[in-house]
Amino acid sequence: MNRYTVVWLRDAIDELGEIWLASHDRNAVTAASAEIDRELASDAMAKGKPLSEGLRVYVAPPLRAVFSVSDPDRTVEVARVRLL
Repeated sequence: MNRYTVVWLRDAIDELGEIWLASHDRNAVTAASAEIDRELASDAMAKGKPLSEGLRVYVAPPLRAVFSVSDPDRTVEVARVRLL
């Protein structure tokens, strides 16, 4: 298994906070963000679907995360997160 370090960029953290605060089901948002961390840390290149040049998308209902992977550095950057 290839392990990656998952880093949420400031915009994604802010978006996640706004989604959580506005949510009627905060437990679902919390669980989805934990799933994103867990799944992307585990072989990120095999997770999600290609979105555009260098970006991928991973869906963990009720969230959709846009991320990039740096294989040489073994890092994943979550750039955006949206509510489905």
